[in-house]
Amino acid sequence: MATIVHAYWLTWSWTWLAPYLGAGLLALMWLAGIRNEKAYGIISVLSVLASALVSSAALYYVLADHEVIYATSSWYWDQVLKVHVGTYLDGLSAIMATVVSWLSFLIDLYSIDYMKGDWGVQRYFFFISFFVGSMMLVVTASNLILMFVGWEGTGLASYALIGHWYTDEKEYWVGVPGSTALGKPMYFEPSTSGIRAMLFTRVGDVGFLVGMTGVFALVGSMSIPTIASSAGSWMSFLATRGLLTAFLFIFTLGALAKSAQFPFTEWLVTAMTGPTPVSALIHAATMVKVGVYYMLRFAPIFFVGALVASSLGATAAVAQVHEYFFIVASLAAVTLFMMATMAIVNHEFKLILAFSTAEYLGYMILAVAAGGLAVVTANYSAMAYAEMAGLTMLIAHAVFKAALFLVAGYALHASESRFIDDMGNFWKYMKGTGVSAWLAGLSLAAVPPFMGFFGKELVLSTVERAEVYSLYALAVVAVVFTAAYITRLLVRVFHLPPLNKESEERHYHEAPLLMLIPYAILGLASIALGLAWLYVGYWVAAGVGETLSIKVTPPYMPPIDLTTIVITAVVLVDIIGVALLYLRRHSLVYLLERSSALRAIHSFLFNRWYVNSAIYYLFLDSFAGLSWLLNVINRAIDLFYHYVLPKAGELTSRGLRALFRGRTDYILTLYLFMLVVVGIMIFMAWR
Repeated sequence: MATIVHAYWLTWSWTWLAPYLGAGLLALMWLAGIRNEKAYGIISVLSVLASALVSSAALYYVLADHEVIYATSSWYWDQVLKVHVGTYLDGLSAIMATVVSWLSFLIDLYSIDYMKGDWGVQRYFFFISFFVGSMMLVVTASNLILMFVGWEGTGLASYALIGHWYTDEKEYWVGVPGSTALGKPMYFEPSTSGIRAMLFTRVGDVGFLVGMTGVFALVGSMSIPTIASSAGSWMSFLATRGLLTAFLFIFTLGALAKSAQFPFTEWLVTAMTGPTPVSALIHAATMVKVGVYYMLRFAPIFFVGALVASSLGATAAVAQVHEYFFIVASLAAVTLFMMATMAIVNHEFKLILAFSTAEYLGYMILAVAAGGLAVVTANYSAMAYAEMAGLTMLIAHAVFKAALFLVAGYALHASESRFIDDMGNFWKYMKGTGVSAWLAGLSLAAVPPFMGFFGKELVLSTVERAEVYSLYALAVVAVVFTAAYITRLLVRVFHLPPLNKESEERHYHEAPLLMLIPYAILGLASIALGLAWLYVGYWVAAGVGETLSIKVTPPYMPPIDLTTIVITAVVLVDIIGVALLYLRRHSLVYLLERSSALRAIHSFLFNRWYVNSAIYYLFLDSFAGLSWLLNVINRAIDLFYHYVLPKAGELTSRGLRALFRGRTDYILTLYLFMLVVVGIMIFMAWR
């Protein structure tokens, strides 16, 4: 059992203060007219490194000394809401803070060389530091207000970084220029993609804000530990009124939007317009992981709260929480399956990785929600196991996806194209890059003994235990698709000549050390963490056991049974088969040319299940029509007040002047008549 240790608020707040102070210093340098890009890069990297070191120290105290650090100020930041400033570091937040900060450090280090000479490099490093500080604030916040500040900070920074090249040159677009689906564009410029990210996630954030307000009204506190300890009472209140499922889902909307779960997937797949290190940061360390962290943080609270509420007499709480978890699990399963199918047919390097990210976010949320389904049996061990599965998958994905995006950054730079068909034979010139990419790719494909394998197996076993076999089937099929699309990408880029003859004539070379070292470390970490899983898994499980509302320490080794062996064998055959198919230059284009059904399927998947088009028609076009109608009404009101009424007054005035012509007897008669009318009205009202 962990011991709660109260500490001075500033001691551990450096986890998020250091990057924020770095961003503040960069802003002051800009105002002072200092434009030295190397200085901006160094300050940004050092501020993130400071955060990583403090986070690592916190992780040591939490895991080795079995402490939960509760470091809050003695004074209120907000007197009305009674909000303190500080951090809450239990097993979950300490692990998250360490993973996020060290990955951000490597990505920031890579950026120094990648962004060299860029016209917006100073602005870039400011927002990178601000982005990391906001993410660190989310995962270490002791209350919902601080968490929401960091939450919105990640949204603001993502908008600025996705739209970094806001001049919208075509080389920075995502999608095939000119392509459409059902008459709607399927290509996006940086400025548009930044706005899309902001709008999509703001919709969910409204739900988060409503949930925060509701919780405060019921609990009287924004403190996360207080909300957890009183979950039974406030969930009982909502359950007895039949509102618990709807309330929890609204409260979770922000997490679903940030983690790009259906129907919020579109913002993430078009967020590839920013610099590639931004893509790595968003997909591996920040922004999208915010939603997963939310689920990992609050799912155990909802689970335990439902059982306590049931013991207090609100027996409906268990059924309503089970319904909530089933809805979230279903959305996650649909998301991961959709994204895996889209990745198979796409040919943009970063876009394939974006589909993969949304897919793996689906796996993480599916695992946590599937564990929550065990609320009907009051199985605390199942919830702890689900927490372990989700966190393991998050760590594995963060490592291999950061490596793949950083590799993609150099591949795009070398080939001067974002399409994999314009790349090829990179293995001849970039052995270090190729090895790093294959190590990360095999972890993504969940090949043993890579860490991705352990994450995948823990997730699948969690879903299987929930006995919702439709969701389990979608997850298993997506695993096979995943192995296929990552093998296709790596073989196409590293081992086949480019389809574009101009690209074949290019002279490539290995990446500069400052870019190579970060993704080489991450690639090696993908296999090293897997090989050392008996040790690493033990400590991750210990961290889960010391997480708020988790009652037991879960096992960290997935069951190796016949199902595991069969799925792994299918994945290996899938990888070998796809590799041989491409290496032997078998073209699948003729199949599309000969079959209208296959062409229709390909078009459906390539156009992203027409989700983007549906959003345009259902929301943009409908709101455009509503805007037109409101504009007509506004013009009609304007016409009435500024033309009809003045004109009526003018005509009335002319008529009266023509009638009376200054005669006093007419005017007196009119006044007397009006006095009589008013007197009659008062008399009638009095009666």
